[in-house]
Order: sequence, then structure tokens, then C-alpha cells
Amino acid sequence: MTPILTVTLNPTVDLSIHADQVAAERKLRCSRPDTDPGGGGLNVSRAISALGGHSTAFVALGGPTGDKVMHLLAEAGIGLSPFPAPGETRQSLTVTDQRTGEQYRFVMPGPEWTPRDVTKVLDRIGKAAPENGIVVLSGSQPPGVPDDFPARLATRIARTRARFFLDTSGKALHRLLEAGAKPVDVLRMDDLEAEELAGRALPERRDSADFAQSLVTRGIARAVIVARGADGNVLATDSERWVAQAVPDAVISKVGAGDSFVAAFALARARGLSRPEALKWGSSAAAAAVMTPATDLCTLKDVRRLLRHCTLEEV
Repeated sequence: MTPILTVTLNPTVDLSIHADQVAAERKLRCSRPDTDPGGGGLNVSRAISALGGHSTAFVALGGPTGDKVMHLLAEAGIGLSPFPAPGETRQSLTVTDQRTGEQYRFVMPGPEWTPRDVTKVLDRIGKAAPENGIVVLSGSQPPGVPDDFPARLATRIARTRARFFLDTSGKALHRLLEAGAKPVDVLRMDDLEAEELAGRALPERRDSADFAQSLVTRGIARAVIVARGADGNVLATDSERWVAQAVPDAVISKVGAGDSFVAAFALARARGLSRPEALKWGSSAAAAAVMTPATDLCTLKDVRRLLRHCTLEEV
């Protein structure tokens, strides 16, 4: 199988708890916390492991919380390529109100990075990129990391023989379009990000496919994926336009759906499957992830079951 390296600059220890009711100015009695290593790239590695695959997690770690992340990854059997973070690794908290089922997510910013830290990590990722492998960058960037980091990493990865899969948003996504960087192999975004980037509504699958294909034509990526939530996932290249849709049994928590998609898609490609088949795997994994609570990700059993009923159509 093609080796996979996931990249997480802003990891976290995810704490997930339940309270009978979340209300202001009350002492809230909570359940014992569930603890998971978090951050986009680490979630991708965790989901790859859940699907029976293997990846190496390149992750910036610092302080006792960073040690906790390292311990949790070791327990999960995930290979680790650590990089010294410039400060203490952050924590995040998800609180579920058991009365309403609503979730409250508290996300800390992470340590401040300097330009020197950024230069060092770009070099280290370039050296860690597996030859003829896949590098996945997913998740938020810590304070101090410039918006053009994904674009700079795309150029750095282009010097290797690895393929670059990118799941990003916000200013970093805009800078990718402006920077004139080397094209990434796969660029993924959700429907709201796509509409914000396009500057217009994308109400139909055809609209998403048109926009995704325009980014390919501009040389931003070789393939662009737009996640349309319950309406499926659209993929476009210069010559292909597909949509895959998998329907979950129920929606319990949307946390980790995007990372599960990226994990299943990357793993399918690493195993030699075509883009349309990988799109079906990704869609099924995203649907499986929303069926699990809190920070839990997809399960192989659910993904395989949903995959049998996942639709795939040309757009």
C-alpha cells in the first residue's frame, strides 16, 4: 500500500463530557471525560487506523499535554513523527446537553509560532514526505503560522514524489488561490467554504461541480471535492464530474465527518482505487462518522454497510 503521512500543526487533547443540562450560572455536574487525540490530521490518522489502514502522524507537540497526545497515539497504534512545538499543546472541550442533545464545542488557539518555527517545520515535513506516498494536511493552523502555509507546503511537497491532499478553509484557502503555488493533488472543502470562495450561491450539484472544475482549470488542484452535506460529495477533475451520496441511519454528532471522509478517500487511493471509488469510500465514512457520538469517528463495520448502498452518479 502507498504510505500516508498526515500533518497536524495544531493538535489537541479532546475532552468530551455530558451534562444533564447546560445552563448559565449553575454548577454543572458532568460525566467522566472521554479523552482522544485531536486535530484534523490526527483524526485522519485515527480514522485510517479504524478502517484497517496505516499512516504516520507528523505532529507538533509541546509540554505535558503534548506528552498526553503522544501517549494516546501510542495506545492507538498510530506511528508518530514528532516535531517540537513552540509551546504547550492545547486542549479542546465538547459538552453535550443530555436534555436537548445539543453540543457545545470549546476550542483553544494553541501556542504561538514564529517565522523560524514555520521554516523549520516546512523543511521537516518535506524530509518526512514518503517517496511516492501521500501527504495529508488537515485542520486549523496555530497562531503565527501564515495564511499561505498550505501554498508553501504544496510547493515544498512538489519537490518530492509524494501526492498532496489538502483540506483547508478560510484565509488559507483564499491564499492558496492567490499564491500561484504548485497544484495540490486533491483539494477538499465544504459547501459553505465553496460558496464563500466562489462569491455566489451553489444551490445545485451541477453548480458545485462547475466551481470545482473551474479551480482545476485554474491549476489550483488536479481534483477538487466539495462536500454538500446530506446532498452528497461532488468531485471534479479536468475531465470527470462525480457525486457520491451515502445516507446515515441517524445523525448523532457531526464532529469528525470531514476528517473521516479524508481518511477513507486517502486510504482508498493509497490502495489503488479510482477517484470515483475513493469518493464512495469517503462519502460512506463521513456518513458513518455522524452516527457516532462526540469525538468518535467512523467504524469499518458501518462504512462497509453504508458503502453497499452509496450511490455514484456523473454530474
